[in-house]
Amino acid sequence: MGTDPETKRLVIPEEVPVLAVRDTVLFPHAVLPLTVGRESSVQLIQSLGEEKIIAVIAQKDGRTEQPRPEELYDVGTLALIHKVIRMPNESLFVFAEGIERIRAKSYTQVTPFLKANIEELPEPKSEPSPELEALQRNIVLTFQQIVSSSPGLSDELQTIVLNIEEPGRLADFVAGALPFLTTTQRQELLEMLDVGKRLELLNRYLIKERQLAELRSKIESQVQDQLTQGQREFYLREQLKAIQKELGEAEEGQREVEELKKKIAEAKMPEEAEKEALKELQRFARMSPASAEYTVSRTYLDWLSTLPWSRFSEDQISIQKAQEILEADHYNLEKVKDRILEFLSILQLKPGLKGPILCFVGPPGVGKTSLGKSIARAMGRKFVRLSLGGMHDEAEIRGHRRTYIGALPGQIIQGIRRAGTNNPVFMLDEVDKIGRDFRGDPAAALLEALDPEQNFQFRDHYLDVPFDLSKVLFITTANVLDPVPDALRDRMEVLELPGYTEEEKIQIAFRHVIPRQVAEHGLRTEEHIQFTEEALREIIRHYTREAGLRNLERNIATICRKQARRLAGGETQRLVVDRAIVRGDLGAPQILPETEVAERTEQPGVAVGLAWTPTGGDILFVEANQMPGRQALIMTGHLGQVMQESMQAALTWVRSNSQRWNLPPGYFENREIHLHVPAGAIPKDGPSAGVTMATALISLLTGRRVRPNVAMTGEITLSGLVLPVGGIKEKVLAAKRAGITEVILPQQNAAHAEEDLKKEQLEGLELRYVRTMDEVIELALESGRTQPMEKEPSEEKPAVIW
Repeated sequence: MGTDPETKRLVIPEEVPVLAVRDTVLFPHAVLPLTVGRESSVQLIQSLGEEKIIAVIAQKDGRTEQPRPEELYDVGTLALIHKVIRMPNESLFVFAEGIERIRAKSYTQVTPFLKANIEELPEPKSEPSPELEALQRNIVLTFQQIVSSSPGLSDELQTIVLNIEEPGRLADFVAGALPFLTTTQRQELLEMLDVGKRLELLNRYLIKERQLAELRSKIESQVQDQLTQGQREFYLREQLKAIQKELGEAEEGQREVEELKKKIAEAKMPEEAEKEALKELQRFARMSPASAEYTVSRTYLDWLSTLPWSRFSEDQISIQKAQEILEADHYNLEKVKDRILEFLSILQLKPGLKGPILCFVGPPGVGKTSLGKSIARAMGRKFVRLSLGGMHDEAEIRGHRRTYIGALPGQIIQGIRRAGTNNPVFMLDEVDKIGRDFRGDPAAALLEALDPEQNFQFRDHYLDVPFDLSKVLFITTANVLDPVPDALRDRMEVLELPGYTEEEKIQIAFRHVIPRQVAEHGLRTEEHIQFTEEALREIIRHYTREAGLRNLERNIATICRKQARRLAGGETQRLVVDRAIVRGDLGAPQILPETEVAERTEQPGVAVGLAWTPTGGDILFVEANQMPGRQALIMTGHLGQVMQESMQAALTWVRSNSQRWNLPPGYFENREIHLHVPAGAIPKDGPSAGVTMATALISLLTGRRVRPNVAMTGEITLSGLVLPVGGIKEKVLAAKRAGITEVILPQQNAAHAEEDLKKEQLEGLELRYVRTMDEVIELALESGRTQPMEKEPSEEKPAVIW
């Protein structure tokens, strides 16, 4: 190889050795240090004489150890070897300068190293243009920005790139200097002979890299700011520690941890709960107060350490004292009082007795909730009340898991914490009014808490450790048991609290209601107001008709308010409340007088029945009438399906025994029978009015009136038997409140009546027990023969009219 004297250019030989390189592309006019380690490549360098010209061509796959000609790119760079340095590991370190682009036409030698015939790839001359100049300037500017933002690139590159004027050489220099270009991208730029296209492609690569560099710089700046802030906080916190140490003050966090540790030790938790508390305390001690988990962990530890794991109320096992307290607070309710005294008696013999689950069922206003307070006072225990009415969320009972923001234990654990002891009297009010929706069924969540065999390991979702509820005396209240699920009802001992009689209400009013209302209105019994028994009877009979006492108390409060107003107006005279004062202060009577029943049963076809309601009991009237027309039964009064079927059964029995009532054959074929139960806005249902309906029909068809002040209840069969019904006590008391003097009951209900009703409750009331409808008719209808019936002319059959 030599130099052409005219052009002073190197004379390019047709055949040159080929050096295959990995992950490297050599551009013209660039000097590139190469490490030569392959045996064939070392032999190639060592074979060079004075002619130090080689072709540098990149491999397509850098992992290939001994590349064949087809595994190399076609285009490479002719290079001049300037210096060769032998390394200790027998490899060579050479400096190669790119001269120009070449293409390998054919390979003439494969071993011991590659040789190939080559051809030059001259760069076409490009005419200067504004577009080309703009591209050059943009590339230079972008390249400078990348160099300034990249610590790995030398700042000298910015100066060098400004001194390059040829566009092709500029593109090769920038492409060779950028470290982020891949081998494929470099090879593409090497093979691109058109300078304009090469500059456009390079410009795209540079713009993309500049955007990435800006984003990287932004991220680094943010991280640096965070680090700076963190270092500042750390420095200030260390200073604060040093100041507290100099002042002799314990570190705040450490003092808090010590306080919690002391509380946990004093709580005397079970082993599992204490293990969990200490584990959480270790986690809490490592937390920063600025951590989001800090408050969550602290709240959890507070709950664990403040629950009464081992604190309990000493039971006052004095049967006589407990009986005195129960008698002083509540009148009557003997069954409930006996059950509490029985429990206390057993507790005296066996201190470790598990608490029973009692359920008080009764109409509103009979004292279910206040009875729970009296039981707690009689036992010397704390009292906690939880209203379940309208509760829909299962988590209200069992708590939320700690993963939720603002999570807290359920109402049971919260109630235990408020009580401060692990054996309070816990009243679950309105258990029959629990709802359910997509958030779960609270009634199902109560199953574990109200099961003595399970509640010694009640696990709240928030605490996630078992808590012993077996020492708690749970009392639930309900107006009716029907809405309560069977599984929950099975876990409770049901104690019924029936309504009060008139005499009981008077006694309760004098003992409790009047003193409370007089005191609440700022009055004094001795100086300002006095209620007579006559006044109380007037209020009970004509202004209230209820099983409980709430309306009675409201009316007494009304009279007290009016007297307080008179005293505030200047009057000083003591008021003795009698019947006239009651009517003057409360207005016209709201309940019809005692003669209502007698007046409404003056004509045949009207009978008095007894009904059970959630508020106690009540009387209802059944009216029957007939009219000419097609055979039909009309039923009105907002009746349920069961009650309508009872009407049909009553009519069937009457028709099947029509001869007994002197009714001619075919009498019902041209008669329409209408049965009506007044108070049509109130829904009515149930089978217990069957005997009343049959009695009203017989009274209508025979013309015999129902005896005044007689009421009845019972289910009728098609054969005329009278079957037992429920709610006997409530029905009998409702009859007495309405002025009824005689009640007809099924024979099979005799045991219930004798057990549930006291002698004083039955005073002035006669109970008659029957087995068949024949007995009912004999007792209910007035004696005497059936009225004669007047005949109407008819072509087919004589019509009978009573």
